[in-house]
Amino acid sequence: MKRRLGIQLPQLVILVFLVSMLGLAFRLDISLTSLLGDALVRLVMNGVLVLSLVPMLNAGIGINYGLPVAITAGLLGLCLAVNFKITGLPGFAAAVLFAVPLATILGYGYARILNCVQGREEITATFIGFSFVPLMNYFWAVAPFSNPAMLWPIGGKGMRPTIGLRDYFSKELNTLWSFHLFGITVPAGLLLFFALCCLAVGIFFKTRTGVAMIALGENEAFAKLSGMNISRLRILAVILSTILGAVGICVYAQSYGFIELYDAPQMMAFPAASAILVGGSAGKKTTLLHVILGTFLFQTTYVISGPIANALMVPEVAEIFRMMITNGIILYALVHEGKRTREKYAAS
Repeated sequence: MKRRLGIQLPQLVILVFLVSMLGLAFRLDISLTSLLGDALVRLVMNGVLVLSLVPMLNAGIGINYGLPVAITAGLLGLCLAVNFKITGLPGFAAAVLFAVPLATILGYGYARILNCVQGREEITATFIGFSFVPLMNYFWAVAPFSNPAMLWPIGGKGMRPTIGLRDYFSKELNTLWSFHLFGITVPAGLLLFFALCCLAVGIFFKTRTGVAMIALGENEAFAKLSGMNISRLRILAVILSTILGAVGICVYAQSYGFIELYDAPQMMAFPAASAILVGGSAGKKTTLLHVILGTFLFQTTYVISGPIANALMVPEVAEIFRMMITNGIILYALVHEGKRTREKYAAS
């Protein structure tokens, strides 16, 4: 049953560790309902960004370390919605609608570059992300937006690094149809949106194109012999990943309550990559279970470790302890996955 569900030893160990931390939190009189409520929010808040890695992984391109490209498209969509002063759920929907065509254009250009460096996509994507963020910094400094809430108060030009969404569509999905269950606030609208995104990706990979994309990722030589258009499938995978990443940052921003510009997107690919690896993805065939399980384990560990560390240590040491725990979990999952891969190749 463990193999059928895709749950391996690292995920079981991390799950046991999480339960142990919950027990410790209970002993320290830390509110478990508050921790679990925050964990549900962070699951979806980060889940769509993690989900955006699936198309490129399944197409054999690797982890999308160029996620800042997708995030920039989403930030542009968010800024356009705020600039036009669209509020409530229509504001969030407008941000997504603005972001999708921008993500398609940027994703196509990003895909063409990756097609030129086949076999070195991950390192190239990393440098694309690192170089694209400074390029956009120039744009944010001269962006032709007019809403005073987005601009520096002195001079009235240039975007602020942080733009509040309280007067627009902050936490609209979080509060939509939310209810309390055993003292835990369940963000039903947020969870439903994530479920719909997962359903859309799952349905896509059941289609002929989706199956061809998976076949490409598992065996490119077989895909070529079958007459598949390799370049087209790779471009489509990158575009899909970029669109999902743009939608993901819209979900993240409305849940966080702020839009963060300039250097903020630069390192956002790494938590998403960490979550997919913790979930048990070994590249190749990455499933929705890897996304959901990895995001839940990674983000819940991050949520729970903070209050425990604050209760046991001085605040300066607490953050170091939190980072040690979360990064140690990632390292453990990677080492175990690498060992399992070597054993598989040795057996074949």
